[in-house]
Amino acid sequence: MPDKLKAFIQRWVISTLAVLVATYVVPGIKFGDWRDLLVATLVLGLLNTFLRPLLLLLSLPLLVFTLGLFTIVINALLLLLVSVLLGADNFRVDGFWSAFWGALVISIVSLLLNSITGSGSARVSVRRGKPPETRDDDKGGPVIDV
Repeated sequence: MPDKLKAFIQRWVISTLAVLVATYVVPGIKFGDWRDLLVATLVLGLLNTFLRPLLLLLSLPLLVFTLGLFTIVINALLLLLVSVLLGADNFRVDGFWSAFWGALVISIVSLLLNSITGSGSARVSVRRGKPPETRDDDKGGPVIDV
């Protein structure tokens, strides 16, 4: 399996699990069956890929003013848009506040799952063990840089 396809499937599964957690935690977010959930997360991923950067750019002054917290509102609006696009029978978000809390839960769960699996855009590596050896070529003498 190609690496890009594997990374896409991993992100899709993480997103699906995050939306699934949000449907159980947040009242007002419902889905029909598991296929509807997969389609909803696929549409949400496409909107996050293509529409979200434009919305972030257009709301840049507000993002700076709120120290980035307005991104939760943008994520909530995208979640509402998925609900409108798919219809009430397939994936339903009852209102803005359900979408807001759902977006917050989806963000937190995605962050946790991405940090556990090591996927996502922000990768942190932790090295354990003995630090690498350093060479001491100057034998304690002065260092002169020219």
